[in-house]
Amino acid sequence: MDQHDLSTGSLPPSTADNVQAMNPHWRGQRGPQVPAFHRTLFPKLLQQLQTGLTPGVVLRGPRRVGKTVLVRQLIDRLLADGVNPNRILYIAFDELPTLTRLDEPVLQVARWFEARILGKPFNEVAAEKQPAFLLFDEVQNLADWAAQLKSLVDNHSVRVLVTGSSSLRIDAGKDSIAGRVQTLNLGPLNLREIAELRDGHRTRPHWIDNGMGELADVEFWREGVAAAARDSSARRLAFRHYSERGGYPIAQERADAPWPEIASYLNETVIQRAIQHDLRIGARGRKRDENLLEEVFRLACRYTGQSPGQSAFVPELQRSLDANIGYTRILTYLKFLDGTLLLKLIRPLELRLKKQKSPAKICVCDHALRASWLQELIPLDPEALSQNMHLSDLAGRIAEGVLGYFLAMVPNLEVSHFPERGGDPEVDFVLTIGTRRIPIEVKYRRRIDPVADTRGLVAFLERSVHNAEFGLLVTMDDNVALRDPRILPISLSSLLWQR
Repeated sequence: MDQHDLSTGSLPPSTADNVQAMNPHWRGQRGPQVPAFHRTLFPKLLQQLQTGLTPGVVLRGPRRVGKTVLVRQLIDRLLADGVNPNRILYIAFDELPTLTRLDEPVLQVARWFEARILGKPFNEVAAEKQPAFLLFDEVQNLADWAAQLKSLVDNHSVRVLVTGSSSLRIDAGKDSIAGRVQTLNLGPLNLREIAELRDGHRTRPHWIDNGMGELADVEFWREGVAAAARDSSARRLAFRHYSERGGYPIAQERADAPWPEIASYLNETVIQRAIQHDLRIGARGRKRDENLLEEVFRLACRYTGQSPGQSAFVPELQRSLDANIGYTRILTYLKFLDGTLLLKLIRPLELRLKKQKSPAKICVCDHALRASWLQELIPLDPEALSQNMHLSDLAGRIAEGVLGYFLAMVPNLEVSHFPERGGDPEVDFVLTIGTRRIPIEVKYRRRIDPVADTRGLVAFLERSVHNAEFGLLVTMDDNVALRDPRILPISLSSLLWQR
């Protein structure tokens, strides 16, 4: 894209018209109305786009968690801060099929934008401290998007944001753009965001992404419990909202909409969209089995918070699909679903570099997504659950899945689970911070037995090889008392309130 490219940048007329329509700010017109509410990630995303260490930012997350809204909010903020509208390009690749038929859509659109809208070479406007901002939404279905992005940022001083709903395809290209992008994850709404969106309650989180070292200090967690206690009313109300409708923005924004309508929306726009579009086409254009994808996800929802292995998956899938399906293929499809961030697979803890054969723990991204797909809404709120005591065991497994996904989405945090082995009882989750570990056990029930319910944590703490000084017991209610000073009780809502 040198000066010669300014005379050659072109797009088919209909495509150029569509790109123009996506960028009304070029004509001094307003874009689509966006919510005033900003996700917690917004300031960090804005900072990395404007002045981050790398020229590119990758934002990944499941469908419908608000990635496109964030991008449009970024455009509004840049314009409000005085950025020339002609320095901002926005492209939603999943909205314009004609773009995907271009030979090199990222580069071709960038050439056209440079020649027809910016009017100067990218490097020239960057030298004037006025860099161009290129925002590419939903790139996961573009062939060779990463190679094109590499060429773009290696030869031109631009600031680029790329979003995608499939981390499989995002990660597949990251090797070629290593050192050129930083990656941020966006999941469903957290408790603090629900409190702000639904009730106007805004507070500063206790757990901020500024390094993992503080997590290894038990005082950090004690202070977090105390902070959650101070926000008790707002936290409990937000958790009640979350229990009823989950963390997808549409479910909380439209609290007036009946649950069956929300469930149908989530099934169609999140699960089926991911299965039918993001995952159907595999390497070299080979189509994956849509029915198998749906059934594997259905079983993943059934087993969220658990570590089902071959004996659980194979018979059920063979029976439901009436086909001879091997476990290796099932594991491959689970990894595909992990790649969409619809679920996270928590691996077993490896000690002394020994590979563990135990199955991964499945954690679905949002319990309401599980509810919509299985058509069974299980309450997590203690008061609602007390009226449905027969659901307590199932609620406990779902709570474990909720916590696992929450932890797995924390940047740079190593999360595993500790299966029963060698006489040692299992531990639900283990956080590894450097050489130190924090065992976490979930006991989501009304009554806590100080001895029986801490047996796994105590056994883990007493093995010196684990290098663990304290553990967390995640409970349903606040104010649980334990005798062992090494074990800190913290309610699920208090832990989720930390970030």
